[in-house]
Amino acid sequence: MTESDRDGHESPTPAGAIDEVRQAARRISAEVHKVIVGQDEVLDEVLLAMFCGGHAVVEGVPGLAKTLLISTVAKSLSLGFSRIQFTPDLMPSDMTGTEVIEEDKATGTRELRFVRGPIFSNVILADEINRTPPKTQAALLEAMQERQVTVGGVQHRLPRPFFVLATQNPIEQEGTYPLPEAQLDRFMLDIRIGYPTEEEELEIVRRTTTGTSEEPDRVLDAEDCLRLQQTVRSVPVADHVARYALRLVRTTRIDEPGERPAMVRDYLRWGAGPRASQFLVLAAKAKAAIAGDACVTPDHLREVALPVLRHRVITNFNAEADGVGVDDVVRAILEETPVESGESARVLGTVAK
Repeated sequence: MTESDRDGHESPTPAGAIDEVRQAARRISAEVHKVIVGQDEVLDEVLLAMFCGGHAVVEGVPGLAKTLLISTVAKSLSLGFSRIQFTPDLMPSDMTGTEVIEEDKATGTRELRFVRGPIFSNVILADEINRTPPKTQAALLEAMQERQVTVGGVQHRLPRPFFVLATQNPIEQEGTYPLPEAQLDRFMLDIRIGYPTEEEELEIVRRTTTGTSEEPDRVLDAEDCLRLQQTVRSVPVADHVARYALRLVRTTRIDEPGERPAMVRDYLRWGAGPRASQFLVLAAKAKAAIAGDACVTPDHLREVALPVLRHRVITNFNAEADGVGVDDVVRAILEETPVESGESARVLGTVAK
């Protein structure tokens, strides 16, 4: 957190810095929509993860432009981009790199040289991440969490910024290796992509059945991204708003003391951990900055709750039998977890001039 005042509140973020985040999001969105039709909410959530320096998994049925969306976002940035197609025979070294023996022709001496793999880039598209074995998934986990890979006992730092945007197909289960909950928890957001509207699909058909296509312009570089991430982290959050975030998360834990919504008692087997609280507040900071707001409010928390929580809570057999999904439970928590007096109206501080 940033420097706080005596009331335990963070200092306000300069108005110019907040506006820079908002303008950057608009520019990227405009460039992406040269290629992608609709999917505004999905794009907004991808940008949330990017401005927070987090990772995201994008889940949807085939043909919804998951891969195209992510690659187009990458093209709008002056950053390194790698697409890794995850397959059952993909080995960790295929992703991280390997050591090779290299001979110096002048002296005849041989030495090991590390050849970097595609993971050494800024934006990583992990396509169909659930189609590769756990060993390879675990190698990606170190890169995501530690921003480094270890080969031959030597640690190699990854470039900054570093984002992993993974895709999954929720309906094809044969030959897949579902990510364990502990690995899913490392993803900041679980983004669900749905079918386009009729008008959007008509526009998709028009664009893709002609001989012309547009390419996005590059609008941000690595230095810009790192500066925007720092701005997002400096957005102030009042203690009472942070406590509301904690209540939302702690309500998912069925073994915690206190009252719980009926949906939680009846349909949840496991609740979200502390990382959910961290990411909920951080995502709300990005949401506020993109909206041009000076600080985080409970409304910002509610707007990001679904992608932050849906992959961190586990439903039980009763939920499956009754056709109740994770999103249904999270929505019930949002509806039944009260906002304490003053939380929705009180705005801490003002934008610094």
